[in-house]
Amino acid sequence: MNVSAWAIKNPVPALMLFVLLTIAGLVSFSSMKVQNYPDLDLPTISIVALLPGVAPAQLETEVARKIENGIAALPSLKHITTKVQDGAVTVTAEFRLEKSAQEALAEVRLAVQRVRAELPADMRDPTVSKLDLAALPVLAFTIAAPNMDEEALSWFVDQTVTKTLISVRGVGAVTRVGGVNREVQVNLDPLRLLALNATAAEISRGLKSVQIEASGGRADVAGQEQLLRAIGTVESAKPWGICQSI
Repeated sequence: MNVSAWAIKNPVPALMLFVLLTIAGLVSFSSMKVQNYPDLDLPTISIVALLPGVAPAQLETEVARKIENGIAALPSLKHITTKVQDGAVTVTAEFRLEKSAQEALAEVRLAVQRVRAELPADMRDPTVSKLDLAALPVLAFTIAAPNMDEEALSWFVDQTVTKTLISVRGVGAVTRVGGVNREVQVNLDPLRLLALNATAAEISRGLKSVQIEASGGRADVAGQEQLLRAIGTVESAKPWGICQSI
């Protein structure tokens, strides 16, 4: 059967088929998901270790090298990439493609736990996660405001822009890159420390002890059960004792 000759003699069915295929293509195109990368489960593991206030040179010797030595002997390991910056170390372990991502994640997590005792005691527990291409950001915006300083602009992005974007349908997460984070820096007076026979570690523990919010149990109030909380936080950053807050 000659399809071309039949279509010429019967143009209406051929035209209807063409229209139906066009409509189906448009509907399928409009319902397609949009993402930068395909759904791949690559055996690439990321380790993030945070130690605020420490210089990169110290992090390299006390944190980065010990983590690298801990995971270097893992089977099927292909490459290790390390990025060291102020207060943070990021180690990326790339395994061969035949390695299962979940298996690689478990092995790296176990290796990090083995070297945790060799890392600084005041360091936060390292975060181990696998690379998720679908979770990478799709859109990036640059925000500038000539009438705002860096602190005001960061606060505006966190409190206004982020809350507005996260309520939009389809938005999974919003992350601010750059700007400043709110913090209180405490400078110690060496002479006062020496006079009181105190150390910086004791001051740090004292600051943590006055910044506590804990559960206080339950109580019956007017016949109803109410939850109680014990709140012991400072209300002001005003300098006190041997500390000077700026």
